[in-house]
Amino acid sequence: MFTPFMSCSAKLPVYGLLCAAFFPQATVPAMVSLYILGILVGMIVATILNHTTFKGEPVPFIMELPNYRMPSAKTTLLLAWDKAKGFITKAFTIIFAASVVIWFLQTFDIRFNMVTDQSQSMLAGLGGLIAPVFAPFGFGDWRTSTALVCGLVAKESVISTLTVLLGSTSAAALSGMFTAPIAYVFLVFVLLYPPCVAAISTVRSELGGRYAVAVFALQVTVAWIIAFVVHTVFLLTGLL
Repeated sequence: MFTPFMSCSAKLPVYGLLCAAFFPQATVPAMVSLYILGILVGMIVATILNHTTFKGEPVPFIMELPNYRMPSAKTTLLLAWDKAKGFITKAFTIIFAASVVIWFLQTFDIRFNMVTDQSQSMLAGLGGLIAPVFAPFGFGDWRTSTALVCGLVAKESVISTLTVLLGSTSAAALSGMFTAPIAYVFLVFVLLYPPCVAAISTVRSELGGRYAVAVFALQVTVAWIIAFVVHTVFLLTGLL
């Protein structure tokens, strides 16, 4: 249940893009702080639930570990190829398909007429419905809300969505949407809200449908609260 609070490799490109654009002199500390924040939030939420929802005597847990051996070159290469193949498959299926859908929704209005202004597109209408939820964080723009929704498919889709909507993910293009503190708040939300559909489906297969819905709602709520707290701290300290 708490594994999704930890930073996965799919979130790393999002961190790298925004940290390099807005924290060029402190890219590594900014990224490391996100990893640490995810661990701390997971520990706090686990402690709270351990004394509320899951209070009681813990069930004994025993795991038998295999013998440690030096991996062979063949095994290492096969494992590396399997991971690379999985990423390539995702890149050319889920991410590509998401980019095509985003392009279509961005290009046409509800009557399927081609638009010249993105704000008149179907995508803008859908994003505008969700944007007020993120207004307290300072990024209540339909483009950012759309990127976050697409990120539920795969976190890499956040970058592909911003690329399609902005035409570029250069520092100049991103600076028209974010300031440095707002970009960090955005990253905090990306860190803590549900990582992808695959993660939620894994929770469902392990714990059942009710827990999957509960975990999804829990992560969205925690992400919203922590992002709001970080935004408030930035306001009180004069960074915003």
